[in-house]
Amino acid sequence: MKTEITELKICPRCGKAYHGVPALSRADSATLICPDCGTREALESIGVKPSEQEEILETVHRSMRG
Repeated sequence: MKTEITELKICPRCGKAYHGVPALSRADSATLICPDCGTREALESIGVKPSEQEEILETVHRSMRG
């Protein structure tokens, strides 16, 4: 049986815990943030409204669950 150990990290942008590969913040190109905040920053940069950003993230999360 294979045991996978994943490190839990706290996103400095939203304060929520996450695991997996972080995103590099567009704000300073140095800070590692959670994937959701990385997606939000990318969508924000092309003018997507916050309410639409959340809808997109919900769709991404649903598709990743199966």
